[in-house]
Parts: sequence; C-alpha cells; structure tokens
Amino acid sequence: MDSFKFIEGVYLYFVTFKVVDWLPIFINREPINIITDNLNFCINERSLRVYAYVIMPNHLHMVVFDAKFDNAHLQMTLAEFRKFTGHKLADYVDNNLATSLSRVIRNNSLNDRRRLVWIPGWHAEALASEAFLNQKVEYIHQNPVRKGFVDVPEAWRYSSAAYWVSGQEGEIPISTLIEETE
Repeated sequence: MDSFKFIEGVYLYFVTFKVVDWLPIFINREPINIITDNLNFCINERSLRVYAYVIMPNHLHMVVFDAKFDNAHLQMTLAEFRKFTGHKLADYVDNNLATSLSRVIRNNSLNDRRRLVWIPGWHAEALASEAFLNQKVEYIHQNPVRKGFVDVPEAWRYSSAAYWVSGQEGEIPISTLIEETE
C-alpha cells in the first residue's frame, strides 16, 4: 500500500514515483506515453492539476493538486494513477525490454501483485509556502541538467520547464493556482 500524509489546509504537493531498482524504463516513447496519456486522463476526468513535472529515465517528479482542493480525491487519483500505470508499464517491460528487466519487476513483487514497477512507499510533501514551492519546482526542472542530459531545463522535452520559462505548452497541461481559483 502506498503511504503518504496529506495535511489539512495544504493542497499543493510534491510527489515522486520511482521505478523499482531504478530501472531506466522511460527511455523510449511508448512508456513515456503511458505516463503522459494517463496524466492527461487524470487531468480531464479526475480533476488532477499539474503545476510542474519532469519525467526522468527511472522516476518522475510532480507538483500536483486537486481542482477542488480535495485532498482525499487527490489521494485516490494518485493511487489510481500509480496502479494503472504500474500495470501498463509492467506489460511494456514484459513485452518490449530484456528478460533480465522483466525478472526484476517479478522478483520485487508483493503479496498482492505478481509484478512491481513503482517502488512502494511514496509520500506527498506538502508545499505550505511559496518559497518551498519554488524550491521544489526548481529542483524538478534542474533534474535533467544535474544528470547531464541537457544544458538548460527548458531543453528537456518531458518537463514543464519550457512552460515556466517561455509559456511553451507541452504534452501535459500546466495549471497555475491563480487560474484554478478564478
């Protein structure tokens, strides 16, 4: 079971989802599409709002909130997102990647599932101040730069950095808090 703690009165959260054994499964378009398609579904159908994100080869970071500022609904949406994408990504690994990678997701399985893609125990970090929010957004956007994949954050295709630098829209619609409360 995923563990996290939402705080009453705080509605914006930094979350990280890590692939088991840090397997680099987000290196081809198909597994990235699994993430982006399901995020778009959650945005359109489940009131998820994404303020910032980055998809790295073996994990993803996001700053998220529920459109109605309902933490219970946000919790349910994120749990469903992980469950759905975990199943789809496990199928992708089994059908498209090396057998050794498929063995890893099977060897790390839990009692309630035969394959495990996401490391259990994610937690939501409450962003209760503008300074903490800015720190986490900067951390998210600098991640591909720190890893040496790009020279500037906005050059990483699977990130919201280009939106925040130049207004360039990407595959995941970005929601600001101002537009949500109007």
